[in-house]
Amino acid sequence: MIKVWGRRSAYNVQKVLWTIGELGLAYQHIDAGGSAGGLDQPDFLAMNPHGRIPVLVDGDLTVWESNSIVRYLCANYSRGHLWAEAPAKRSLAERWMDWELATLQPDFLDLFWGFYRTPEALRDQQKIQHASLRCQKHFALLDVHLAEQAFLAGDAFSMGDIPVATSLYRYFEMGVPTPEIPNVRRWYRALCERKAFRDHIMTSFDELYARQTF
Repeated sequence: MIKVWGRRSAYNVQKVLWTIGELGLAYQHIDAGGSAGGLDQPDFLAMNPHGRIPVLVDGDLTVWESNSIVRYLCANYSRGHLWAEAPAKRSLAERWMDWELATLQPDFLDLFWGFYRTPEALRDQQKIQHASLRCQKHFALLDVHLAEQAFLAGDAFSMGDIPVATSLYRYFEMGVPTPEIPNVRRWYRALCERKAFRDHIMTSFDELYARQTF
């Protein structure tokens, strides 16, 4: 059975759990990180020397880094569906996955930490505003792309949608102003119809409010 180490409310862990849910795979979740701790233990570091979550074990294989785990799961369990066989088509999904990791995620997490996870009295409003403007720019770019197609890599849901869309529920629900992005909203509504998205992404994150550490 697949095993996943991580905290269910952790952004990068949610990518992996959503993927597993889409694939309908049986798995065991082991709480790690946050209040559960354990990331500095020798057994965990033997799996991921960086001491970070998520970590996935599938038989004799151990995979760390969330987007790499998403790629592995889709290639191994959804070839020809979530993982496109054609390299050109697959590259479109992978480009957006890489964009999420390099561009969207750092700015979104700056906004989420600066606004939501920082107590109000300690918030740096200038930094929050800068992070919010960067996120608005990223989502506006995404909105233009989605004007031409239903999902990130075409007319069908693919692995490319998962990392990018993991931020949407928190972005729209945490209480910051969001831009008019009708195509992203339409995409988001379609994702809300997916059971795995509701089960693993549309979950309460109240435990993280004004909480800078565990």
